[in-house]
Amino acid sequence: MSAESRERFAQEARSERPDLALLCLLLATEADPELDVRAMDWAQIELDRLAGMLPYGLRGGKAWASAVTELLGGRMGFHGTPADYDRLSSSLLHEVLRRRRGLPILLSVVWLEVARRAGAPVYGLGLPGHFVVGFGDPDEGLVVDPFAGGASLGAGPAELAAQPRTPARTLDIVLRILNNIRAWASARPEQSGVALWALDLSLLLPSHPASLRYERAKLLVERGEFASGAAELEAYAVVVDAIDAGAAARIRSEALSARALLN
Repeated sequence: MSAESRERFAQEARSERPDLALLCLLLATEADPELDVRAMDWAQIELDRLAGMLPYGLRGGKAWASAVTELLGGRMGFHGTPADYDRLSSSLLHEVLRRRRGLPILLSVVWLEVARRAGAPVYGLGLPGHFVVGFGDPDEGLVVDPFAGGASLGAGPAELAAQPRTPARTLDIVLRILNNIRAWASARPEQSGVALWALDLSLLLPSHPASLRYERAKLLVERGEFASGAAELEAYAVVVDAIDAGAAARIRSEALSARALLN
């Protein structure tokens, strides 16, 4: 991802109404050097094309849920498989559009973007360990699972009934996607570069856990970038000092240890 693309990502994330599809595509340029402007345009056009295949004049969440699921999960064959959790491409929107496979949250992004373009009352819903899509009034609990091809969850499953049905915000969705990428990379030490850019983008979001700064500093040290990692640990310690002096002292000790590795 070029500095220009990262700046565009940061600007879009801070806009009044962030564009979910655009943020997902800008994110994907970190992983795919061949994802240029033309390829990004193709992805946006594909979302428009799919939206144009939906019927006109639909009313109510149930009708929309049925139509979108019949199109995407049925005719177009979008769904997920267990093997998709092993692929970084399953977290990249353009690859999910091409393969019609992906993680629950990326398939949900397809459902959301296609449905929104067609005028559907639709929202994303983050559950523990899963992500789904709702239609209509959130209180109605009309929810489908894109990973299962759009199978209806209704209001039945206990985990759904127990969760507040608060629609996920665009930036929360993007951060969750980046968290998934970091989790994928953390299980593969040779992919520490992927974990690093996922952290970099997470830190560009206007709202993110402060602990990500500590995680990034530790990752730099693990990658052998001892001086920059130590500097970031020291900077983070300054922030933590106002809250927990003991924790700040431990972080400074970690920075000293990192600098010692330079000798």
